[in-house]
Amino acid sequence: ASRDYLRRVLGRPAQWRDVYRHIFTFATTIHDRIYLANARFDLFDIRPQGHALVDAALAKGRGVFLIGAHLGSFEVVRALGRTRPDLRVVVTMYEENAQRINATLAAVNPAAKPEVIGLGQVGSMLKVHERLDQNCMVGMLADRTLLADDAATMRRMAFLGEPAAFPLGPLYMAAMLKRPVLFMTGLYRDGNRYDVHFETLADFTDVPREARQRTIDAALVRYVALLDRYCRAAPYNWFNYFDFWQGGRKAANAGAAESAPASARKPIAAPMRRRESHAHAELPVHEVTDA
Repeated sequence: ASRDYLRRVLGRPAQWRDVYRHIFTFATTIHDRIYLANARFDLFDIRPQGHALVDAALAKGRGVFLIGAHLGSFEVVRALGRTRPDLRVVVTMYEENAQRINATLAAVNPAAKPEVIGLGQVGSMLKVHERLDQNCMVGMLADRTLLADDAATMRRMAFLGEPAAFPLGPLYMAAMLKRPVLFMTGLYRDGNRYDVHFETLADFTDVPREARQRTIDAALVRYVALLDRYCRAAPYNWFNYFDFWQGGRKAANAGAAESAPASARKPIAAPMRRRESHAHAELPVHEVTDA
């Protein structure tokens, strides 16, 4: 799955160094979560961009949806809320994941345990509605579909050059509750630096019923465009380690034997080489206009 994604985002067969860096970046963000959970924000250089959009949305007093992806660190986004008493972040996820995340963070620091609303329950929508009415930020990830999802609840969109399935559920919820929606991501930029980005996706506050589906479709197009843009800008921050395109793994592995060093093709593994400089790998972020 890593090779398949890297082949698409880098525009060439993934080398073993690329795969190593991809996994290393993920491991680094997991390691940093321990310090963020313990409020050691002084150890990090966190650079928010577009935070005025959050302030503007919350100024209306009706809360805001923050929709992201398995791209970068959500914990660093949540850390911004913990540095400001006036900001409150609530996380939504499916119950099994919610229990696991709660238990892990509670073991690290009980005070850092997030409020998690489990999806797929009778009262989930009501709880989300209550928190939005309390002017909370409700975060959810919108780049995963479930095997049980109906075709009507997802849409196949071109992403990194090939169609992939994206769920419509998060946008349907925002539309039903008539709330603004922002895209969010916290990108790891090497060392102790994270860039946190907020972008406008849609505002369903005053959207009439007859225009709702059209607005949802436009928001999904923009979501996928932003996801594509930030993946290309920080390619090693993508942490969806499964066959996202459902069938691309064979193509990704086609050149794996050639791209690996000779020692890696032997039964006995060679020692790991020191990680190289990453200064060349981050691409500039270009403007994306609404489709």
